Order: sequence, then structure tokens, then C-alpha cells
Amino acid sequence: MNKKVLGSSLILAFFLLNLSFTSDSRSLADTASRRSESRAEAISYLPASDAVVLIDVKRLLNETMPRILAGDQTKLAQANAEIEKFKSRTGVDPRSFDRVALGVRYVYPSANVTKLETVAIAHGTFDAKALVAAGRIAANGKYREEKYRGATILVFSINDQMKLLGLWDMRLKVLAVCVLDPNSLAIGSPSGVRAAIEAGKTGRANPELISLATRDPNAVIGLGANVPRALLANLHVGNDAIAKDANSIQQIYGAVGTTEADVSLFLAARTDSADAAKNLSDTVIGLKQLGGILIARMQPPKKGLAQTALDNLKITTRGNEVEIRTQVAATSLAAFIK
Repeated sequence: MNKKVLGSSLILAFFLLNLSFTSDSRSLADTASRRSESRAEAISYLPASDAVVLIDVKRLLNETMPRILAGDQTKLAQANAEIEKFKSRTGVDPRSFDRVALGVRYVYPSANVTKLETVAIAHGTFDAKALVAAGRIAANGKYREEKYRGATILVFSINDQMKLLGLWDMRLKVLAVCVLDPNSLAIGSPSGVRAAIEAGKTGRANPELISLATRDPNAVIGLGANVPRALLANLHVGNDAIAKDANSIQQIYGAVGTTEADVSLFLAARTDSADAAKNLSDTVIGLKQLGGILIARMQPPKKGLAQTALDNLKITTRGNEVEIRTQVAATSLAAFIK
């Protein structure tokens, strides 16, 4: 599961989720308690990472995604078909997950290239051993077993084009799955899964990134990431002035939230000084002003969505941090889903 840009880590956050929406009649207090418990269990297996993404799957399924796709039954049906495809190939049913935590490492295999190596820790009320047993059957012999520190890792040969959440194309060659405890699975590359097993035995890693990713306790998706110079260099962020401002960024964190009608995005860049934050803010404001020119060339309905996001964009500087906020109607996001 590799991508060349940092933004794809948010897309990977939807890995192994589903579009089967159900109601939850538990009390708010019980729901909050279970969210906290499942989040703690999921992140306890995250290996040392450059970025951490935490997803409240139940809220994503019950609140966010229905508002985006419920009005387009064709896309909804296609997405569910892709979810079933994943289940049939691996035996892992994403519908049983209530929280997913992603640990992302940046890898630089050659000059000007950055890849993201991601391991997903899925927590739920499923029978983890039964899911893995089903995976053996679904793989039809196209898998191997590895033993590592007392755990069994199944490595499936997928070699197929599949869709994340039934929506975003990705190419999977191999996929490793391991039962970490009765309610947790590690899913990713073999090396990533082995790292998750190690993390479960040695204690929680990434305390600072986890703190950033959980700053908004009501977020559906939370992100905390380090931004090393090598990553920025490979992203080719723009001209020299923009690159200078971008190079002052040391960390980013953010959140995706929902209301009855809208999806909101918050993103903060933590720089190396207050002066750098001011310069970065000025650059972002300048890019916002240029955004209208690019939007004018877009076609509806994406044009309307982009204009709304731009109109609602708010940029704030606080000390050495630059904050960006915007929101759009949830139903308008369906235009970006192929």
C-alpha cells in the first residue's frame, strides 16, 4: 500500500471500511467510553511512525459516508460491491471494524521519490481467529504463513486492482494479516505487521503524534505527522519562495468532522518559529487569492464544491502555527467519487 504523496495517507485511512450503515441505540456515555477504549487498544499496536491517522469507523459509516453517497444509489451499490470483492479475496470482513489506526512511514527508495508504508490496526467486535480462518479459505491456496514472536502472519497474494472503501483505486500485490488480540488485527505489508507485533510487546510508540491526532476528541478522522525536509523536497512544493516557507514546517495535524449537513476540515502546520508561521500564512493567503483563477476553469459540479471550500476557507496564525479551516456540504463531495 504505497503512495507518493503525503495526502494519500488520508485516503488510506479509509482502508478496509464499508458502506453498510446501521443505527446505534447505545447511550452517548456508553458510546464515548467504547470509542475511547477501542482507540486506546488500536493505537497500542502502532509501531514507530512518521504519521498517525485515527479513524472513528462507526461515525464514518453512520454519519459521514451516508450523507455523501446516500443520494447516489449507483455509486453506493458499486462501492458495496468492491467491499464484497475485498472480503471474498481475503476473508476479512471490514463491516466488523469500529476503529482503525494507521501508522505511516516515509521511505525514500531513490532520489525524488517518496513512498508511504502503512500498517492498519483494525479494532472491532469480530472473532479475529475466525476471520483469519476465512481468509485461508478465500485465498484458495494463494497465501503463506509466517511465525513471528509467537504470532502467526498470513500473507495473501492479491495482485489485483481493488478500491479503498470501494471508491479509490489501488494496486495490491500482497497483504499480510495477523491476529494481535481477540479484537484486533494488523493489516499491511509483512514488515509492517511484524512491526505492529513488536509494538504490542514493547509498549506504545508515537506519543507526540498520537497527541496531535487526538486533539479534537469529536473528529471522525484525526491526523498527526512529522514533516522532514526530505519529504518536502520530493513533493516539489513550488517556487523558491514557497519552498522556503514550506521548509519551515516541522509537523502537521488535522481533523475531519461532520455536522448534520456539512463535512469540515481542519489542518494546522507547526513551523520552527513565529516569524516562519507569519510568512507561511501570507503565502497561503496569496494562494487562496489565486485559487479563484483555477476554479474558473473547472467544470460543474466540482466547480461549485471548490468555490464553496474556497469561500469558507479561514486562515489563522497562532504563535508558530498556521491553521486552515473550511467546510462543504456533505452531498457535494459525491462529485469527487468516481
